[in-house]
Amino acid sequence: MDEGYARPTAKARQLRNNATDTECALWRAISARKVAGVRFNRQAPIGPYICDVIARSLLLVVEADGGQHSAGTDAARTRYLEAEGYRVIRFWNNEVLGNLDGAAAEIEPVIADTPSPDPSRKREGSL
Repeated sequence: MDEGYARPTAKARQLRNNATDTECALWRAISARKVAGVRFNRQAPIGPYICDVIARSLLLVVEADGGQHSAGTDAARTRYLEAEGYRVIRFWNNEVLGNLDGAAAEIEPVIADTPSPDPSRKREGSL
């Protein structure tokens, strides 16, 4: 099955092994189900993109952006991820490094506001 891109797992592995200070700090703050009991993965590929942190169960992507990010590239990436059903939240690197607890706390209401990706089905025969 040709999906039109090579799955970037090797690149994701390389990024995990060479994470930026911001990515490491964010990961320490939200890994091991520290935020609302949700499991996150870091440097995970979704289509042709590698996302900084994702919660697959909630279809949530958390990105830490530095000066190297361009608005046009990030906008195209966000459009793709949203088309795949993901919700994307972004933090600037200085937000994460300057107020790590605040950044982690901002993720919690997003999680609380995210509907279940697999809602219960309606019962048949009842009104």
